[in-house]
Amino acid sequence: MFRDTFTALVTPFRDNAIDVSAFEKLIETQIAAGITGIVAVGTTGESPTLSHEEREQAIRLAITTANKRCQVLAGTGSNATQHAVADTKMAEKLGADGALLVAPYYNKPSQEGLFQHFKAIADATSLPILLYNIPGRCGVDIGPDTVVRLATECRNIVSVKEASGSVERISELRRRLPEAFTILSGDDSLTLPFMSVGAVGVVSVASNLFPVEVCSLVRTFESGDVKSAEKLHRKLFPLFKDLFIEPNPVPVKTALGWRGAMSGECRLPLCEMTAPNQARLRKTLEELERAG
Repeated sequence: MFRDTFTALVTPFRDNAIDVSAFEKLIETQIAAGITGIVAVGTTGESPTLSHEEREQAIRLAITTANKRCQVLAGTGSNATQHAVADTKMAEKLGADGALLVAPYYNKPSQEGLFQHFKAIADATSLPILLYNIPGRCGVDIGPDTVVRLATECRNIVSVKEASGSVERISELRRRLPEAFTILSGDDSLTLPFMSVGAVGVVSVASNLFPVEVCSLVRTFESGDVKSAEKLHRKLFPLFKDLFIEPNPVPVKTALGWRGAMSGECRLPLCEMTAPNQARLRKTLEELERAG
C-alpha cells in the first residue's frame, strides 16, 4: 500500500501560529519534485505541541493543497488511545489517504497494551494505517510479534515505518510479514541498508530540503542500479546525520529558514540550535550544494 518516498512535513510557524502560505508552498515543492506522499502533523510536524484545532487545520490544508496529486497521510498518533481514535476519525472525514500512528510515548505500555491500542484505532476507521516504531523517542518498542499480530488481525494495518535502527529487525519483519505488508525506513541514513533487506521506501525528514535527491535515491535502488544508489547515499549521508545533531525538526527547520522557505521557528520545549551546530550544518549544506 505505502511505498517509495514520503516526506514527514515540518509545520511552519510564524508568531506561534501555522504559517499557511509557507505550508502550502512546501507541499507544492514536494509535489513538483515527484514525491509519492506527504505526512501532515507527524512528529516532525511537532504534533505534540499542536492543539486539536491546529492538527485539523494542517491536515485539511495538506489534503486541499495536494488535491490528489500525491498521497496524504495524517499523523494521528497519541499516547492516549481515545485521542488517537478521534484524530484518525477526523482525518478520514477530511479525506486523508491513510494514518501514520506513532507508538504511545511516555506511558510505556506492554506489548499487549500496544496491540490493544492500535487495534482500537484500526477498528474505529477504514483508513489504511502505517505503524511508526521509534523506540528512541517513545521509550517503547513495537516488537516484531506485535507487528505480525496486528498485520494478521487488523485488515487495515498495512505498513510500518521502522526507526529502530536495526537492519536485523527489517530482515525479521520481512521474513514474517505478508508480502503485501510494506516496510518503510524511518531513518534517512538507513534507507539504503533497510531497502537492501526488504524495505520499500522511506518516510523522510531530509526530503523537506532535498526531495528530488531523496526520491532519486529510492527509485534508483528500486530500478536495480545499486551502485548509483550507493553514490547518492554517500553524497547525502553527511546531511542525513547533521539533521539530527539537535532534536528533530530543529535542524531541518533552521535550514529551511536559511533558504527563506519559512521561519525557522519551533515551539517550546524545542529551541534554536546552538551556534556551533548551526555552523556545522551550514558547512554540510554548502558542501552538498557545491557537489551539485
